[in-house]
Amino acid sequence: MAPFVRTWMLALALLVALSGCEQRREHTVGAPAAPKKPSAKTPAPPSSRVQAAVGDAQRGRRLVEQFECNRCHDGTGLQAAAFEKHCVRCHEDIWQGKFRARTAAGDNWKDHIAHVRVAPSLEGVGRRLRPDYIESFLRDPHDVRPALAPSMPRLALNAEQVRDVVAHLVTLAPAVSRPDRSLEGADLEHGRQLLEEKGCGSCHSFSGVAALPTRPNPDAGSEQQRRAVQLAPDLRYARDRLRLENAALWIMDPRSLKSDTLMPASGLTRDEARDVAAYVLETPLAPAAPRQPPRRLPPLDRRVGFVEVQERVLGRTCGHCHGNADRALGDGGPGNTGGFGFAPRRLDLTSYGGVASGLLDDRGERHSVFDKLEDGTPRLVAALLARQAEEAGKPNPAVRGMPLGLPSLPSEDIQLVDTWIAQGRPR
Repeated sequence: MAPFVRTWMLALALLVALSGCEQRREHTVGAPAAPKKPSAKTPAPPSSRVQAAVGDAQRGRRLVEQFECNRCHDGTGLQAAAFEKHCVRCHEDIWQGKFRARTAAGDNWKDHIAHVRVAPSLEGVGRRLRPDYIESFLRDPHDVRPALAPSMPRLALNAEQVRDVVAHLVTLAPAVSRPDRSLEGADLEHGRQLLEEKGCGSCHSFSGVAALPTRPNPDAGSEQQRRAVQLAPDLRYARDRLRLENAALWIMDPRSLKSDTLMPASGLTRDEARDVAAYVLETPLAPAAPRQPPRRLPPLDRRVGFVEVQERVLGRTCGHCHGNADRALGDGGPGNTGGFGFAPRRLDLTSYGGVASGLLDDRGERHSVFDKLEDGTPRLVAALLARQAEEAGKPNPAVRGMPLGLPSLPSEDIQLVDTWIAQGRPR
């Protein structure tokens, strides 16, 4: 298999969305007691909200290299990955029809890489985001970019390693010169008005408040506009993410904090930007709607063979990371020969024999993907169900959801795999 196929099979949505929160501080919607316009309260001093990362930046840099973050993200502090190793850029070229491949092959790949074409840059992340937030996000990722299909997966990082990575990222972003230490006295009502007038809702959703008059549409506008919508986080999480002292500056002149951002300058004065920041960071939020994983469907009554499972599920999705190393110049993807910080598991899901051969554990012992866990669920099915649970904010600490960092499979596809296994895995 040609080298470019190896890159395609290694596609992993290693998206450090850096747009989630470990603890979502919800508020009850209600009007201020006083009849005057609402104004921002004095928040806790930044020193009490933003704890300096206690980690080793040099070790963190080595971890960023080990986990190959530069294969999806720019701004890692490392040299950009070569094109054939840069998943996002390679996929974007395939999508745009620029990849050096036969037309028929390129068209076939295009159906498989629509989800992995955009990843946020980490440039200036330490200037914009709170270190404690970055740490919590890496330990427990949450999807908060509604228009972006991939999300940051749960990586094999322990607490010490997370602190080291945070220390590295923070050292890449020197402090700015004109910080706002407080939003006291800012006008929340005026901030809401400006948020509407500037059309911020054309890119950002803001769940938990009255709907903005404009709504994001990732399928409209220029390619750059569509990418901007995909990368725009839900503003309900800004209070957990953003450094208070730089929030107004981010609204006024985002490129002063992140040189490659697609967010445009607002044209607001500092006082106006403080009003918008106060509304985004301090306005009461309605509780987030609880999410539940989809119901596990019962086995089908009809016969299900491997060919159908391969065509609908394993060959279409799982082979990206669990490929055949012999046909890909020795590189079978992070789920087979290793990568992105994961040890080689030697799991090949591209053939009946490969699936039957199972995977290696941490001790190098081979196990079947059909072994049943404590609740009786086959290991392969449990991984697919775990991804649905992760999307609902209920990760299973014992099982890493698959496909890693990509949208979960429809329940009907999981049902197909479940049925095939229950029927004895017929060919």
